[in-house]
Amino acid sequence: MQSELIQLSFDKIMQTRSYTVVILGAQNKRFAIYTDPSIGRTLQMFLTDVESPRPLTHDLIDQIFEGLEVQVKQVVINDVQDTIYYARLFLEQDRGDIKHILEIDARPSDCLTLALMNNAPVYCTREVLEKTISVEE
Repeated sequence: MQSELIQLSFDKIMQTRSYTVVILGAQNKRFAIYTDPSIGRTLQMFLTDVESPRPLTHDLIDQIFEGLEVQVKQVVINDVQDTIYYARLFLEQDRGDIKHILEIDARPSDCLTLALMNNAPVYCTREVLEKTISVEE
């Protein structure tokens, strides 16, 4: 069964010492994904165009993708259980006449970072959006 995909937008990132909250928006609903503070700092760096003095892990992954001519096509947040979100990273590699599409299970926070770095769209399924708890200001 095919799931309807809903495009998400980055609304806000909030940091504390012990966690980061990423607020994503879709249609008339906003929801939060909690992640490690280091991921939050990395996301914030990309959103504010701050350069890291040395390459971070996501920079390394991105450079490997570039070297292998792999494009980040999209991210899909495809499940939520309790408060844990699950995502799939979709990659594309052209090999002559053949397009290879890879679908990789990954943490949403890593996927969001790679999507931001590559200007790739982020989606969630209709089912995930219905399960999320709405956040207000």
